[in-house]
Amino acid sequence: MSTQYSVAGSVAIIRLDNPPVNGLGLSTRQGILRDLTRALDTPEVESIVLTGNGKFFSAGADISEFGTPKSSMEPSLRTVIEALEDSAKPVVAAIEGTCFGGGLELALGAHYRVAATSAKVGLPEVKLGLVPGAGGTQRLPRVLNVRTAADMITGGSPRTAGVLAADPDQRLFDRVVDSDTVSAATQFAAEVTASGRRPRIRDLEVAGTEDLGAVRAQLTKRSRGFAAPLIALDLVEKACSLPFTEGLDAERAAFLELVGGDQSASMRHAFFAERTARKIPGMPADTAVRTLRKVAVVGAGTMGGGIAMNFVNAGIPVTVLETSQEPLDRGLATIRRNYQAQVDKGKLTSDVLETRMGLLHPTVDYSDLADCDLAIEAVFEDMDVKRAVFTNLDEVMKPGAILASNTSTLDVDAIAEFTGRPEDVVGMHFFSPANVMTLLEIVRADKTADDVLATASAVGQRIGKVTVVSGVCDGFIGNRMLARYRRAANILLEAGASPEQIDSAIEGFGYAMGPYRVGDLAGGDIGWAIRKRRYAENPDMPREEISDRLCEMGRFGQKTGAGWYDYEPGRRDAIPSPVVAELLESYHREKGTRRQEFSPDEIVQRLVFALVDEGARILDEGIALRASDIDVVYLAGYGFPRHRGGPMFHADTIGLDTVEEALRTFDPGTEPAPLLTRLAKEGKTFN
Repeated sequence: MSTQYSVAGSVAIIRLDNPPVNGLGLSTRQGILRDLTRALDTPEVESIVLTGNGKFFSAGADISEFGTPKSSMEPSLRTVIEALEDSAKPVVAAIEGTCFGGGLELALGAHYRVAATSAKVGLPEVKLGLVPGAGGTQRLPRVLNVRTAADMITGGSPRTAGVLAADPDQRLFDRVVDSDTVSAATQFAAEVTASGRRPRIRDLEVAGTEDLGAVRAQLTKRSRGFAAPLIALDLVEKACSLPFTEGLDAERAAFLELVGGDQSASMRHAFFAERTARKIPGMPADTAVRTLRKVAVVGAGTMGGGIAMNFVNAGIPVTVLETSQEPLDRGLATIRRNYQAQVDKGKLTSDVLETRMGLLHPTVDYSDLADCDLAIEAVFEDMDVKRAVFTNLDEVMKPGAILASNTSTLDVDAIAEFTGRPEDVVGMHFFSPANVMTLLEIVRADKTADDVLATASAVGQRIGKVTVVSGVCDGFIGNRMLARYRRAANILLEAGASPEQIDSAIEGFGYAMGPYRVGDLAGGDIGWAIRKRRYAENPDMPREEISDRLCEMGRFGQKTGAGWYDYEPGRRDAIPSPVVAELLESYHREKGTRRQEFSPDEIVQRLVFALVDEGARILDEGIALRASDIDVVYLAGYGFPRHRGGPMFHADTIGLDTVEEALRTFDPGTEPAPLLTRLAKEGKTFN
């Protein structure tokens, strides 16, 4: 049973009961209609309350049914909503917890709505490359300020009922209560029975229509490459100008077109991939996790400070260790500035700022870490420095504490051996800025205990990260592939393309920034240090001559006001540099080579297919557990366009045979990854 039916006096209560999120799959839709019919056929019942389970009214459609026969089987959600609207007895939606997507559309079909102040309502379909498909774009603008409705529909971000109810012109909620929402709705239902009124949102006129041109201009810039947001705005405008039924039909047509398209397929893949990434094959779901009450962060620099912020944001005390008082004070001052910036923007209160700062405990003494349950080092990327840190941690940390390294490239197996407890060592690779970026690579070393891995994963989710498990190799999943991506860019550079041509092409594909703009933002000296380490470890590896020469000139990017681009003081605009142009010309004169020309499409293929090829090798070696995990890494951590689903899914979409053929054309002397070749030959896909 996906619904529960009960009667309180003269009020029937239909409670959605489809764990975990009350998804509106076929069985739930059938249950609502069955219970509605039962209530209408019972003379003693005079009104009806529709509600959820407290935590979820409904999180919306069951997207696992998309593309299956169930998605088109009756009763559709639209049919259920129309049945609510046409009910001969008043229907009151009692909204608690989460009410998203189809759940909000369902509530909009009731005659009245009573909501908990804390209830979250939203139409997040654009985040799956879709628009609402059961009237959301037509009904919501009829009960909210049009600008507010447009923001919710085109951006997908939720609002709380309390915030929306503060607008005196809103007609979405009839009552907003602080507690016992179902009882309040039941009482309200009994009250409205006598009035005989069964108002329908569809019969309302859109109030206070306004020109949405400014919204469109902003949305066009923000949603570059994404189809759904602008289509959603078109539908909101139709709600303002067309009869309800015409707008409803336009919405349905738009939904069906989008749900069958590549963008929505890619974004739904990303949605499920992030959830699948939490599952670790071979590890029972009930694996016990270790207690986490207090965390230590070693290093108060940019990365260490960002990591510490993640934990205090979640209410977890953090002891921050530095080598001396001066860098410790500087690090804490930076954290305070970061929080103050949020206060200045109205995103945080001063009281919350002080509460979070109060959870930080600075120290220069390792012995102050003795009572911590987890220590994360965030120090310079040098194995000797890591050795010193882990030797000290091993001496002072209590038994059962987890020792984690934030290394982005170094051997976690080797780091674990610096301790007498390698089973307690794990990699937790945060991405900069750590308090903003959502990806967390969890690196399982050879001796990492299962409960340590499970705890690291649970901790990541607790602090709001998207977690992916990686095996040990140089660069793990993300940075190993990034090295290949950059190598492909440098091959283009050395063959004749300019940094701005390469960046422009990949940004046209959907990346927010190309490799050379990213390099300037991150700082060229960081990559230079890694390259010099790798040159020392492998003297025969190819040199990145142009990149090295740029660094030798002291052009490290935005931090020095010059890198691959020039920068004006106080601005971040990347200006093509005559110095770099001359550097490229002198390189070709020295090598005696002639500069080649490349189309934007070829530039994109060379960069993206390099990612795919390296991803196939990582998958074949068992470094990544699944192809979808690789997609998650690149979507959450490296700016791969979400509407393309990640590099491996994108390759599946265009055909692995196409990818393999292109790779052979680009580099005839190198064989593509064996897994890629095998799957292409068999007509299979990565995902």
